[in-house]
This record gives sequence, structure tokens and C-alpha cells, in this order.
Amino acid sequence: MLSGLDHLVITVTDISRAVDFYSRVLGLEVRYRDRERVDLMLGDIALRLHWTDTDIVPRAATPTPGSLDLCLRSLLPLEEVRRHLEALDVEVELGPVTRQGANGSIESLYLRDPDGNLLEISRPSRDGGE
Repeated sequence: MLSGLDHLVITVTDISRAVDFYSRVLGLEVRYRDRERVDLMLGDIALRLHWTDTDIVPRAATPTPGSLDLCLRSLLPLEEVRRHLEALDVEVELGPVTRQGANGSIESLYLRDPDGNLLEISRPSRDGGE
């Protein structure tokens, strides 16, 4: 019945600050929709930023900044990701650690966006443990 994910809404307190983080730190392409909505492109999926006090309807019953826990796949080795984050003074909260992803074993780094959302950056485990 379903074929995939089109977009995922991230509720943020400051759109400009979130756009800066997701574009500068994570390298996502930015597409401005209007002053209260911005799309951050991740392949063919949009991470859609909504401002906390938006009048957009319908919306989630309790849109709350900092409530998201999102795992993103990295094209780069995690050590390169770590060096990039360190160069930008972005704290790595945990990792690399081994976790279970949708398709098998992954290695992950954890960090937070400016609103406190937990972001996991992952790569398949070196042991290929699928």
C-alpha cells in the first residue's frame, strides 16, 4: 500500500538557526517554501522545518521542538564525519557505537541539533553484520 517517505516535519524554534545547522553542518540542500516552512533535501526526501508557532493546519497534536530522534545514513566514513563536526565545534554526544539499523548492524555517532533533537549519523558496520 505504501512506497516510502516523502517528507518528515521537524518542529523548530528558530528556522534560520535550524537552516544554518542542517545546511552548514550536515550539508543538506535548502528549499524555501515560505517564511514558516523550509525543506531540507535528503535525496528525494524532505526534512521539512516548521516554526513552533506556525498557523499551518493540519499539524501534529503536540508539535514539540527537541522531540525527534532521527537516524541518517552517511556517505562518508564516520571518522571523517567526526573530524568535520569537530572542525565546526559541534559536540559528538556518543560514538562511534554499534547499533541495529533497518537493514543490519550499523556504527553510529550521536549529536543534537540546536533544538535538542537527537541525530544519529550511521554507516554499515565494518563486519558487514547484516
